[in-house]
Amino acid sequence: MKPELEEILPQVSKPTRYLGTEWNAIKKDHRQVDVSFALAFPDVYEVGMSHLGSKILYHIINKRPDAVAERVYAPWPDMEARLREASLPLFGLETGTPLAEFDMVGFSLQYELTYTNVLNMLALGKIPLRQEERGPGDPFVIAGGPCAFNPEPLADFLDLVVLGEGEEVIGELLTVLKEWKQEGGQDREAFLRRAAAIPGIYVPSFYRVHYAGDGTIAAVEPTRPEAAPRVEKRVVADLDAADFPSAPVVPFMDIVHDRAMLELFRGCARGCRFCQAGMIYRPVRERSLKTLLAQAEALQRSTGYPEMSLTSLSSTDYSRIRELIRRLQEAYGDLKVSLPSLRVDSFSVNLAREVEGLRKASITLAPEAGSQRLRDVINKNVTDRDIEEAVAVAVAGGWTAFKLYFMIGLPTEEEEDLLGIARIAEQVASTPDPAGGRGVRRVTVSVSNFVPKPHTPFQWEPQVEEGELVRRQQVIRRALKNRRIILNTHDTRASFLEAVFARGDRRLGKILLAAHRLGCRFDGWTEHFDYGKWEEAFTACGIDPAFYALRRRPFTEPLPWDHLSPGVAKDFLSREYQRALRGEPTVDCSLVSCSQCGVCPTLELPIRLRGGDRDDPETVGQID
Repeated sequence: MKPELEEILPQVSKPTRYLGTEWNAIKKDHRQVDVSFALAFPDVYEVGMSHLGSKILYHIINKRPDAVAERVYAPWPDMEARLREASLPLFGLETGTPLAEFDMVGFSLQYELTYTNVLNMLALGKIPLRQEERGPGDPFVIAGGPCAFNPEPLADFLDLVVLGEGEEVIGELLTVLKEWKQEGGQDREAFLRRAAAIPGIYVPSFYRVHYAGDGTIAAVEPTRPEAAPRVEKRVVADLDAADFPSAPVVPFMDIVHDRAMLELFRGCARGCRFCQAGMIYRPVRERSLKTLLAQAEALQRSTGYPEMSLTSLSSTDYSRIRELIRRLQEAYGDLKVSLPSLRVDSFSVNLAREVEGLRKASITLAPEAGSQRLRDVINKNVTDRDIEEAVAVAVAGGWTAFKLYFMIGLPTEEEEDLLGIARIAEQVASTPDPAGGRGVRRVTVSVSNFVPKPHTPFQWEPQVEEGELVRRQQVIRRALKNRRIILNTHDTRASFLEAVFARGDRRLGKILLAAHRLGCRFDGWTEHFDYGKWEEAFTACGIDPAFYALRRRPFTEPLPWDHLSPGVAKDFLSREYQRALRGEPTVDCSLVSCSQCGVCPTLELPIRLRGGDRDDPETVGQID
């Protein structure tokens, strides 16, 4: 470690965030490789180290003998202050290499309220913020993740964007970068032209946005022949053949998800209409049982974690989930297996009973809405009976604490839906223990605010105005009578800002720059969120944020993200919106029949249906 860092680390909280000496960390001499990549996560170490996608890319890049990847996270404010005082740049953890000395800096965009952290990390790394200001000696700044499906608010600051899954495209991109460097590495546009020709790569500077007189977007036009009119996401067709990090970095300190992670499948076909992940990660692709057991063995050998999390958008949907759990328990008797996502049904809760053993922490269920009518609107296939049965099974299994997740501000929401949230919470709190025990001791009700997201059936919907959201929160609070129920609500101003940037366009770049200069950072953290500074930035730039968050958009209006495709057809989303208004559910295509979302024919991708395994050829094929 450099002497300057040794001097300042004792002055900051949690200095282990910045050591880079963890078990399985990979250190390479940058002089011995052709290309270097900084995997940047725009949040604190504990959050970024819990992200599976970053672990996968770290493994893939470092497996190449001609490349090196290092990690970098947003420094906590105390560390940022020490770096600035000592005139030290932000650095890669493994070798302390300054951020500006990497060939590429790649940000994972998971949440809109981390955007100011992106700018702050670039500034701390001594990298010009604007793409147009970077020269031959500066890194290329790229981004990926769910927010990359509308990166337009960050377009001024990004050289490249990767749409979709990165396992395959990252190798193609690094090979092009290596060739460009070997040819002299001076003409940045020449590299960007080559990169734009790679499927799944979006170069924002190669597109011109035209605005109508009313401020809406008229068209987005490519300005280079390499720039596709519509960029399609990349998808890994066969997860069994995909690289998996069998020896991930093991931190010295507690992190948000401090356990081994076994990814069962990708995608979700349940079709919740508010859920962006359920749309952009389609289609469903499972890993085989054989592959998962081999990966579990490798993880146990290389990490020694006492807990293994079975991760996916809905883990209990995995077709051989019972057999997988049984085999893991037989092979590793002391290993705690956890299911981070449960359906609201007795099957899922019974599975959780099997894997939790005698250790009974709280159990989390997400009904999302307080009435059957509104659950039909959002296509959440959960009934009151499902909720009652799941809670009864959980209480009989020994759980005495529940976490219930709901959302307010959903399209067509009425007063009765709000009261239904309180009703469900009261019913859960009063569920008796059939064995005569104490029953439910605590119910924590978490209520978030609906944020319309790109590439969902509700992308045209306005967000409910802040004052009305506050009123709806109060309706629920007043309706709760049981002292064992705790109500947690989300900051309405933070949700408003999230909606602004989720549905924003390139004109918001100057807002981000102004907010960054005012000191905004860690906006997703309550103790650091300062909405007054954001108001100042919007006023100074002459932009009304309500134009983005609170305006209903007609189906005929071009959207800022229309030229970026997750494979889901826009007309499918509009049909789903109309079905929502009629309260009509849409079936899960992996269980019943094709919902005509357009993903499979667009991506020309055979999918693996539930109920089978890779070794069974009957279960691999194209949906009709």
